[in-house]
Amino acid sequence: MLVNGKPGNLISIRDRGLLYGDGVFRTFVASHGKAQQWPLHYRKLQHDCVALGIACPDKALLFAELDGLLAQHTGGVVKLIVTRGEGVRGYAPPAAAKATRLWDISPLPDFPADWSTHGIKARLCQLRLGHQQHLAGIKHLNRLENVLATAELSDAQSPDSGIAEGLMMDTAGNVIGGTRSNLFLVSKGKLVTPDLSRCGVKGVQRDRVIAWAAQHKMPLQVRNIGLDEVLHADELFVVNSVIGLWSINELEQRRMSGFPIARQIRKYLFEQGA
Repeated sequence: MLVNGKPGNLISIRDRGLLYGDGVFRTFVASHGKAQQWPLHYRKLQHDCVALGIACPDKALLFAELDGLLAQHTGGVVKLIVTRGEGVRGYAPPAAAKATRLWDISPLPDFPADWSTHGIKARLCQLRLGHQQHLAGIKHLNRLENVLATAELSDAQSPDSGIAEGLMMDTAGNVIGGTRSNLFLVSKGKLVTPDLSRCGVKGVQRDRVIAWAAQHKMPLQVRNIGLDEVLHADELFVVNSVIGLWSINELEQRRMSGFPIARQIRKYLFEQGA
């Protein structure tokens, strides 16, 4: 790990990222010493920092730190955390906080190969996401809803069971996405993805799928999606920067196969550097 550019794994007990989840993060894959989609991840980091009023570290500084990290570890899952920095007790943000930068790299997960080729089983989580438009779309550090939803899957989320992801709804009954992924539907020749203006995270892979739709002139809708529509979709798939794209072949007794649109998009993501 790197802490503010230096090897280590310790931060102050007064760091607001630890105390309040006051920070943002990005997770992406590195392969052969190169970070995949790093410019897109930096833009997301910059956007999220601005939204929370955190001073975003300079791009050149972060690139130099990332370059040094990948000189020692050529591949794996890279995580970058930026917190508001240290402060005194209390919620009020310090007037002149200095952001804390944390880098970590870990081995790539050993997912079963057929999760990519033949799809995954998914389960509907009981936990519901609350609405907070000021945090919607942001990959902030307070991910307790995702933690609790994932805990529901702890006994079932294994290669043997095939349960690889849980889908989460909001308090209004809209399907928002996976515990760690963005969701897409293929329905009647259209690509549909949930509206994330009230909750959820707008991931880099989500943006790339939306870009694919524009390039291939496939109609795309961003809107509220109910569970019934999800269960009757022609195709379902989830995306993030680590898994790439997984089609869903089973959800709540509904079984699907084929996935012609998802296969095209997966090929595009892979060829463009998944």
